[in-house]
Amino acid sequence: MLRYVLRRLLTAIPTLFVIVTISFFLMRAAPGGPFNQEKGLNPVIKANLERVFHLDQPLWKQYLLYLNNLIHGDFGPSYNLPDFTVAELFADSLPISIQLGGSALVLALLLGGILGIIAALHQNKPADYAVIATATAGSTVPTFVIAPLFQLFFALTLKWFPVGGWGDGALVNKVGPVLTLMLPQLAIVARLMRGSMIESLRSHHIRTARALGLSDYSVVIRHALRGALLPIISYAGPAAAALLTGSIIVETIFSIPGVGRYFVEGALNRDYTLVMGTVVVIAVFTIVFNLIVDILYAVVDPRVRYD
Repeated sequence: MLRYVLRRLLTAIPTLFVIVTISFFLMRAAPGGPFNQEKGLNPVIKANLERVFHLDQPLWKQYLLYLNNLIHGDFGPSYNLPDFTVAELFADSLPISIQLGGSALVLALLLGGILGIIAALHQNKPADYAVIATATAGSTVPTFVIAPLFQLFFALTLKWFPVGGWGDGALVNKVGPVLTLMLPQLAIVARLMRGSMIESLRSHHIRTARALGLSDYSVVIRHALRGALLPIISYAGPAAAALLTGSIIVETIFSIPGVGRYFVEGALNRDYTLVMGTVVVIAVFTIVFNLIVDILYAVVDPRVRYD
């Protein structure tokens, strides 16, 4: 297992290199630049800014400079927030996104898993139909619809929660974003768990366990659930990377100072270093969580071996 983990970590290096390279040149290919304002800057000021940030140099040299800084852990300064580096912005915003995304993921896995098990145990019965209907609605309604509806009903009408803002991390400020992030994931997890649990309950070893007189609890929780968890684990890896690095739409609607907001601002303002930093962080999270998924596969399913 250790050799496998080391191999995966080594293969992550060229993967990150390819992601950084493609993202760098795609950003530069987009029209406009960080200092192209609507009214236009004084040409002398613009030239000085481009010289300070090395934007007056050939593209290949800018690329090599960025790679060199990235290798040393330097994401560079923000072009549109010159008082801060990208690392400083992430130091403040990433923990916020992790709090929201982590809470949403844990709730989605727990509640979605429970609903999926209930639906599988009551297949083609009212409880099953209710779970399927709820899951279908939750997976089809986008977050940019759920978030305003939450604000309209629970914040403006009932006044139970604030419309938006972080509020120093107060619980009432987290409820709206967490629920909005959770609902689509809960729906997907419930449907995955239902399907995999039905398949697991029909397998030969479950029939053998029932024939041996094991209790329903032992059959479902100790035997069927273990096999049914594999699709959930596969889905949880990329979902965790997406949620923990911030949801662009949710953080924008609720005015949450997370990573997603900076990604939007960076893209609109052509803040190259800020967008590149966000891409690198998301790529690292994706690679790490996919590795964790592979390790959990071997833990849950003893038939999986990587040696």
